[in-house]
Formats: sequence, structure tokens, C-alpha cells
Amino acid sequence: MIFGYARVSTQEQNLDAQLDALKDAGAEKIFQEKVTGKNRSRPELEKLLEQLRADDVVIVTKYDRLARSLKDLIEIVDQIRERGAGFKSLGEDIDTTTPAGRLVFHVFGSIAEFERERIVERTREGLKAARDRGRVGGRPAALNKDQKLEVRQMRDIEHRPIAEIARLFKVSAATIKRVPSE
Repeated sequence: MIFGYARVSTQEQNLDAQLDALKDAGAEKIFQEKVTGKNRSRPELEKLLEQLRADDVVIVTKYDRLARSLKDLIEIVDQIRERGAGFKSLGEDIDTTTPAGRLVFHVFGSIAEFERERIVERTREGLKAARDRGRVGGRPAALNKDQKLEVRQMRDIEHRPIAEIARLFKVSAATIKRVPSE
């Protein structure tokens, strides 16, 4: 069976152009929803994926109608493939039901993975450069050195309740518990 999937981001937008293109491409059943792509919960997409069987095909007008990002697209297409079905995107001319289409899709996936790794690498380099210049990232410590000494005194020697100490220092109980003992 050929399934279509159409999505627009807001209630005001119209699905007609997508529906027409999917019907022209041979979609026998079309799942449609009006929900932002940023929203991880897309009930109609989930229904479509549940109904997929071997040799079915999922068609979209453009891959961004199916996924929020290339990483998301790869994950969804992997779910489709695991069910023995294929994926076609009319706008990008991707068709995983053919060997050439699978190759193109895997090249997309490889490029996305490469870019993610480069981003991680650049982030690490930037953090190292900042540390080398004496800058430390992250949230500032909730307690200074003197306050930590007071916390140890109250907690470990005076045996005052953690909640009371936390109220006094205006921090969470977890912060008080994390202060190391001497």
C-alpha cells in the first residue's frame, strides 16, 4: 500500500497542495495533521508508522514535512525500513525503494553525521581555548568557599537538618548534600 503523509505547522495553513501532490503520486491512504514539526508528538505520523507492512511505501511532498531535522528524518526512515517499507520524497526525488535511492539517502545520512561530529569537534576546541585563557563555562557555584565551610560545620558537626541549612543559604537540599565532607 502507498501511504501519504501531509503536515502543516499551523491551523491556518492549508494542506490542499500536499494532498493533491500525494494523490497524483498514487497515495492510497493519506495521514494529515496540523502540528508544528518541532513537536515530537505527531499522532497521525505514529498511526501511519504502526500500520506499515513489508513492501508498503510512505510518500511525502518534501522531507521537511516528515521530519524536524536531517537526524530526525534518518531516524524515521530507519523505522520505515525496519518494517520492510520504503520512503519517497517528491521534492528531493529520494526513493529508498530503489538501490540508487538508498545510496542517495545514505549519502545524506553520512553528511549529516559528519556535520554533527564537526560541530562537536568545534565545540570542544572552543571550550579548550576558553579554558586555556582562564575562562570556565557552566553555572557559577551556589556556595563560595566560606559558605561551604559553614555548611560542613552545621551539617557534619552540629548535625542540623539538611532542609534547615538549605533554607538558610537559599539553595536546594541537593546543593547542601553535594558539599564534600572534610
